Amino acid sequence: MGVRSAQGVSRRLAEFVAGTAEARVPEAAKAAAARSLLDAVGVSLAATGLGEGTAAFTDLVRAEAGRGVSTLLWDRTRAPAAAAALANGALAHALDFEDAVDGLPVHPNAQVVPAALALAEEHDACGAALLASVAIGSDVACRVAAVAGERMAERGWYPPPLAGAIGATVAGAFLAGLAADEVVDALSLVVSQATASGEVKHSPDGVIRGIRDAFAAHAAVRAVQLAGRGVRGFAAPLEGEAGFLAAYAGADVDAGALLDGLGEDFGGTRVAFKPWPSCRGTHAFIAAALRLRAEADLAAVEAIELVGAPVNRMLAEPLMAKRAPRTAIDAKFSLPFTVALALVDGAVELASFAPDRLGRPEVLAVARKVTFHPEPTWATPARMTSGRLTLRYADGRQRTLEIIRPPGGPDAPISTGALVAKFVDCAAHAAHPPADPEHLAARLLDIGSAPSVRDLFAPATATTGSW
Repeated sequence: MGVRSAQGVSRRLAEFVAGTAEARVPEAAKAAAARSLLDAVGVSLAATGLGEGTAAFTDLVRAEAGRGVSTLLWDRTRAPAAAAALANGALAHALDFEDAVDGLPVHPNAQVVPAALALAEEHDACGAALLASVAIGSDVACRVAAVAGERMAERGWYPPPLAGAIGATVAGAFLAGLAADEVVDALSLVVSQATASGEVKHSPDGVIRGIRDAFAAHAAVRAVQLAGRGVRGFAAPLEGEAGFLAAYAGADVDAGALLDGLGEDFGGTRVAFKPWPSCRGTHAFIAAALRLRAEADLAAVEAIELVGAPVNRMLAEPLMAKRAPRTAIDAKFSLPFTVALALVDGAVELASFAPDRLGRPEVLAVARKVTFHPEPTWATPARMTSGRLTLRYADGRQRTLEIIRPPGGPDAPISTGALVAKFVDCAAHAAHPPADPEHLAARLLDIGSAPSVRDLFAPATATTGSW
């Protein structure tokens, strides 16, 4: 029977979404959602100025825009909800600076936040409802990744946008007030649209890896809108014998595990906020490099050896290409390059990945010394983001440092003050920077008390798009 052994999973999930009131979402989950909202908006603002390939999405939306109430983070003009989700979704992961969950192949708010913001404005939702929707959506994205993410990757799919599309859909369904039958329909409709090929990991010159979440957010909003207009779907879009889980992860996936602790344990409370704008798999190595840098003699270093979880081989292969990445997004997915940045500059920042900084000889010279070795015993969620860095010198000396869990996660959380500082830095890189980013950060953190999400972003000037 495979996933059919968990009959009714889609229906039970739909009933939970349809039957959950904002007040029943724990305050801790909503507080975590507010921090994720702040972080997601901040890194998206930075992507308006730095994100490769993102402008095309905003240009397309502007060309198609009619009357709409959902805000484009690019310049605060308004567009229809699906169009806004498409454009804002392209920003969410473009700089690889958004939150993640250590041990899971998911960025639970990269798809959920763009979709939820767009639909919250369309439905004139209050801030508390927005936070509840983000909490529910990011939780479901985490659940899908936990149940099926590894199997998706083994079958050639790319899990983060797929899991996120499901999460974004339930977040939107919550905001739209869909009935349980309509939530099932919305899940059917997003399954009919969402896909993500693992080939994205093997194409260093493309930008799809950065802007991929545009499609998941857009599909989620369209699914919610169409379900609300009566489009019928499948009876079991998630657990059916040819449903989402069977198609992407295999018929023997335990679909019932999606419901374990539903409504009580919210995955969004366990996100890791990134201190550096690169793949989370690079962070333990960056942390080690920064700590060893003070005592390192780079001129005398003969080799830099990295040991990490097998999943992070994608950050070091093909080795020659990863040592000299040609695009910003590939540089952010490069262990040799990010470690070299940390050792040479003592910092890994947004500006580190500017096109004119990718070819610096002093950084590339260090990157050429880096090799990566997978540790099979680290193929577990607990060690997925661990890293060991060894500096080997020509005279036989060596210095090794192992980081079990990089900073930013629940074990070593980023303070709210540091998160606001990150937001302000990101906002400074925006194509149209907000005049008072600290005030905007405060409004995002306090969005739970707002009577209308539409008040979060005051209307842009029609011609200037100024903040």
